Amino acid sequence: MIRSLCESSETERSRLIPGPIEVTDEVLFANAHPSMSHMSPDFALVFGDCIRMTRQLLYSKDAQPFLIAGSGTLGWDQVSANLVEPGENALVLHSGYFADSFADCLQTYGANVDQIKAEIGGAVKEADIERALQAKRYKIVTVTHVDTSTAVLSDIKAIANVVKRVSPDTLVVVDAVCSVASEEIQMDAWGIDVVLTASQKGLGTPPGLSIVVASQKAIQVFENRSTPVTTYYGSWKKWLPIMKAYGNNSAAYFATPPVNLIYAFHASLTQIMKGSVSLEQRFKFHQDVSRRIKKAAEEVGFKGVPLSEDVQANGMSALYFPDGFTASDIVPRLLKKDVVVAGGLHASIKDKYFRIGHMGVSVVDPSRGDVDKIISAVKESLAEAKASKQ
Repeated sequence: MIRSLCESSETERSRLIPGPIEVTDEVLFANAHPSMSHMSPDFALVFGDCIRMTRQLLYSKDAQPFLIAGSGTLGWDQVSANLVEPGENALVLHSGYFADSFADCLQTYGANVDQIKAEIGGAVKEADIERALQAKRYKIVTVTHVDTSTAVLSDIKAIANVVKRVSPDTLVVVDAVCSVASEEIQMDAWGIDVVLTASQKGLGTPPGLSIVVASQKAIQVFENRSTPVTTYYGSWKKWLPIMKAYGNNSAAYFATPPVNLIYAFHASLTQIMKGSVSLEQRFKFHQDVSRRIKKAAEEVGFKGVPLSEDVQANGMSALYFPDGFTASDIVPRLLKKDVVVAGGLHASIKDKYFRIGHMGVSVVDPSRGDVDKIISAVKESLAEAKASKQ
């Protein structure tokens, strides 16, 4: 019955967008779990497993996950409301569209925000970060690990090292919505204080779960704040005891969690953390597939938005159309081949490029044929577009 429901015209297509991504059958089945009480011992154990595996995924021993119903955007609100008090300074590193949105969220909660903007396709330089930290005291520095609008990968390990060296009290906050489980993140070893993400990208789960993981340093900063938290639903004062309880396999209540989505997340985390493909192999698969797709596209005339290979994301690609071609020449042809991609998002170049997502099951399960399909479809669509213009 579930299979027949899933076999609509949309799901027969290969959805190769940078989220929501394709999910495994096991995750779909878990999402169809019979409704359970969020206070039941069985559910508490599943929720507790999710908390533990989320922590392990980020190579942390003691960071505190918050698994809350909401989109990845809720992570911005949690950081802005719980860790930055009104009038405090925040430094936002800008490598695309989503830095502007994070800055807007921080300002909404009363932070004084400065941005360092990289050129389109580039990442913020470490020297510029160091100068900014020397000039002003910042409560937090935020960086988008992979900006979904540009497919730019920022070196969060190097950035954290700069912050620790120049301004050790400043919290390092990583927007990792488009990187968790497709890019390596070592919270403890690299000195990262907050990782915020969502369920629908590399984590291979349907949308609807906001996932924030905070270091003990960040938790201490929250507990020592001098003003009240300026949000209700996103307040860690409400959620911290709930997450601690579930982390100990005991149910607790503030607001009803998305029970079925937690079951789906548990199924996906189990595959990621305990499946036949190790976490290290998963990262390698993403790197290999990324190089393959980008090389194939460049060979026929597409050009990557990232300015150099060292800032190219491994879970997605952003590609400029060849000269003389636009989205209307390529994207509809891809759709006719049952390949769904994403259009441009960055306002300055929106009509000049498109985006491909290659993460999760599409990468780690070659038998699906998703990677071969997108490569052949891109080549064929461009050839057809060229022929139509002759």
